[in-house]
Amino acid sequence: MKTGQFKMFRSHVAGIKAVKAETGYSFPKHTHDQFGIGIIESGAHASLSGRGLVRAEAGDVICFNPNEVHDGMPIGESRTWTMLHFDPPLIGDLLRDIGEGGIGEVEFPSPVIRSSQVVAWFKALFPLLVGNSEPQDALLRDGLLLSLVAAVMGEGARTSRAIAVPASIGCARDLIEDDPSAPLTLAELADACRLSHFQFLRAFTKVTGLTPHAYLLQRRIHAARRLIAAGTPLAEAAFASGFADQSHMTRLFVRNFGISPGAYAAAAC
Repeated sequence: MKTGQFKMFRSHVAGIKAVKAETGYSFPKHTHDQFGIGIIESGAHASLSGRGLVRAEAGDVICFNPNEVHDGMPIGESRTWTMLHFDPPLIGDLLRDIGEGGIGEVEFPSPVIRSSQVVAWFKALFPLLVGNSEPQDALLRDGLLLSLVAAVMGEGARTSRAIAVPASIGCARDLIEDDPSAPLTLAELADACRLSHFQFLRAFTKVTGLTPHAYLLQRRIHAARRLIAAGTPLAEAAFASGFADQSHMTRLFVRNFGISPGAYAAAAC
C-alpha cells in the first residue's frame, strides 16, 4: 500500500494526532492506544469488533476506544476518512470537565454516530487543530472540542469493559504491559496465572480478543510509536520496544497504522 494515501498533520493541541486517509486497504485485527473520533468522507467502511459488525458510510462519525480489538475493510474499492486520535489523559481531562467521570470509568459508547451536528463540529474543529490558526481561535477551538467529545459520549457514559478482566488474566496482561520488550513465554504467563498453557491461551484470547503473542506485539508497536513520536531513531525505537530488528517493526507498523515508521516520524517531528 502506498504511504501517500495517508497524510498526518501536526496538531496545535498536545495529545491529539490528526490523519486523513484514502485507501482500499483491509486492516487485520489490531488495537489503538488512543481514543478516535473521525468521519467517513466518501465510500463506506465495515469493521468487526466486540461490538459486532459495524458499517459506516459517507457522512457518518466513527469512534473507537483504546485497546478495542477491531479490523477494518472498504465496502467497495476504497473509502476516505478524516480522524482525530486522542491520548487517554486528554480525554480524561475533557470528561472530568464535562462531568462524565474519570478515564478509567468511561468509553465512547457508539462506534458509529449519524448526526449532522456532530459532523459540523468535527469539520469546524479539524482546521483549527491543524491549520494556521490565530491565538483568538483558541476559545472557539476548545469549545468545539468539548462539544464534540460530549456529543460522542451521548447522554451517559457506560462502564468500561476493562474492569471485567478476571484477576488471573489481568496478572498476565500486567506482565506484558509493564515491559513489552521482555521476551516473555507462554509458560511464564500461564504460570503467573496458575493455569495450564491451554487454559491460559483460551482464557486470555477470550478476555482480550487477541492471542498473548498478538497482544504483546500490539503493546510493542504502540511503545515504538511513542518513541518515534518523541524523536527516537527508528533502529533504536525498534530495539527498545522489543522487536528483533527495524524491518520487523516496520512491517507491523505499516500493517497496524497504514503508514511507515519513517513517514510517521517525518510527520510527527
